[in-house]
Amino acid sequence: MDLRAFLVRARVLKLYRQALRTAHRAPGHARGELKCTIREEMDKNRNCNDPQRIRFLVSEGLRRLKKLEEMLDMQVFR
Repeated sequence: MDLRAFLVRARVLKLYRQALRTAHRAPGHARGELKCTIREEMDKNRNCNDPQRIRFLVSEGLRRLKKLEEMLDMQVFR
């Protein structure tokens, strides 16, 4: 594995860990389904080797994670 592939893999794993931590903040009734959805999304793109596609998927994942975090933050104030 070259350095570039190693760095990309590290970014993907970081995103996955962040998503699972965020899912843990969700209400109990939604937590399991959210974790399952995160896992399915990661598995669906596990064999992607196109660097441009991987960059797109990571940026899309970060965008969706930010949106989820904002939704969870709003629930705290209800």
